[in-house]
Amino acid sequence: MLIKQRPSWVLPESEVTPKSIYLNRRKFMTGAIGAAASLTVPGLLHANDASSGLKALDYRSATEYSTDEKKTPLDDVTAYNNFYEFGTGKGDPAKYAGEMSVDPWSVEVEGECERPGRYALEDLLKPHDYEERIYRLRCVEAWSMVIPWVGVPLADVIKQLQPNSRAKYVYFETLHDPKQMRGQRSLFSTVEWPYREGLRMDEAMNELAFLAVGLYGETLPNQNGAPIRLVVPWKYGFKSIKSIVRIRFAEEQPKTSWEMLAPNEYGFYANVNPEVDHPRWSQKQERRLPSGILRPNWIETTKFNGYEEQVAHLYKGMDLAKYY
Repeated sequence: MLIKQRPSWVLPESEVTPKSIYLNRRKFMTGAIGAAASLTVPGLLHANDASSGLKALDYRSATEYSTDEKKTPLDDVTAYNNFYEFGTGKGDPAKYAGEMSVDPWSVEVEGECERPGRYALEDLLKPHDYEERIYRLRCVEAWSMVIPWVGVPLADVIKQLQPNSRAKYVYFETLHDPKQMRGQRSLFSTVEWPYREGLRMDEAMNELAFLAVGLYGETLPNQNGAPIRLVVPWKYGFKSIKSIVRIRFAEEQPKTSWEMLAPNEYGFYANVNPEVDHPRWSQKQERRLPSGILRPNWIETTKFNGYEEQVAHLYKGMDLAKYY
């Protein structure tokens, strides 16, 4: 009889914070969450949580995929973000993301698959039950968080769309709407919009790859990528593309935004790797938020962000300094 051993990073069921506790946290920043409050997605509870203005999600705790590390406080998760569509400052997304409307929302599916077309978000997600997964998030800038995401496995959605044998990669695209996203209309922007990302098919089908529609038990705030974003916890955070409007199955490796902008600094794979430094800084350590001048909270970075057991086989035989 095969006995599956629990990995050391799994969170015991008894240690999961009850939803009733963290749903009663302090209010989100009101300007950035107003639009997300009206989002209609499957699995919502009938009653909204009055303390946040966002809708509570009905889900199960997927403890087999969750870390037991201390979660980053909600205020830090929602106030400290990279989302250049709203500005380059860490506080810009929380300040300006409320200008974006997320309801209704649809995702265009294209390319090498049997079920292309434009899908309303609820139609794309409704066959699947929501899970909560507590993942580490490691930014390429050497800061990190631990976030309880709510969503569905990416592999489940991909299977539903039925990619064919020519589909070797999955491409993702963020909403491009300068009227709603002031960073896209900035004269100082160096990004070629829309924001683009991609995964190799075996990466996308890995058990850890996740499509998030919520965090801390509620629908995603706009600044965190509402209404749907990718989460690939073994890669640097820029791979986890936000506010997805397009999924394309492709035979050739797609060009991604940061790879196009600075190919000597940001590669297609972007796996967390303390053995391969960024050209301008070390990746051996990370600053775990919250932190400050008197409490910088530096910790050692682990290969594949601590998920080596689940993903190392995807890169067997590859030179990770070359395929960075």
